[in-house]
Amino acid sequence: MTKERFSAADSRERIIAATLALLNEEGRDGISTRAVATAAHVQAPTIYRLFGDKQGLLDAVAAHGFAAHIPQKRALEADGDPVDFLRAGWEVNISFALENPALYALIYGEPRPGVRVEAAEIAEKILADAIHQIAAAGRLRVDEALATQLVHAGGRGVALELLSRPPEERHPSLSTAGREAVIAAITNDTPQAADPGPVTAAVSLRAVLSQSSALTDNERTLLEEWLDRVALADNDRSTS
Repeated sequence: MTKERFSAADSRERIIAATLALLNEEGRDGISTRAVATAAHVQAPTIYRLFGDKQGLLDAVAAHGFAAHIPQKRALEADGDPVDFLRAGWEVNISFALENPALYALIYGEPRPGVRVEAAEIAEKILADAIHQIAAAGRLRVDEALATQLVHAGGRGVALELLSRPPEERHPSLSTAGREAVIAAITNDTPQAADPGPVTAAVSLRAVLSQSSALTDNERTLLEEWLDRVALADNDRSTS
């Protein structure tokens, strides 16, 4: 093997690029420190020095590969209907999964309880912002945290289901049907419904409360707690 003659930054880039190429060609099972070191023309100890272990390397590869996906999500126009904006974000997620199956499976396919991949955290923050806009428009009928997790779970589940099947077996309406089922579960049909109900009213007020200067910080914190209790209690009753 050629002796290592690269800076730490150069070595890191070469190792990530080599790992991503192996991931796309052979899947996760084809990645070993020896194979990566050979492909990147570095010594194996360099991988451990820069990434700690193989899992650290895979997490870095996931973050690097997903970085190209983030601008697509952030480039979406958010000026129109916030629910349509959510639909567009869902489709971007599905397209990314189908175009990068090995990378998507690396990020979402094997969850580790208590461990969050940086790439997934960035995507979920963008999703949470989109959910917040729906709440602020009076369209959300569950609390924001629940809505975010439902959309995240639905989008990830649909994407992984599609990836688990050969293209000819993928139902053409699966993504649309899954998307609309999730949206129906978390939103109202029309903005600013005449009788929004306590959950929608609480969630909507909670979303825009920071825009008001009428309350002290302590009063705002207390009101936020009350609004969260209203949303959560009524959600629990509706699903029991």
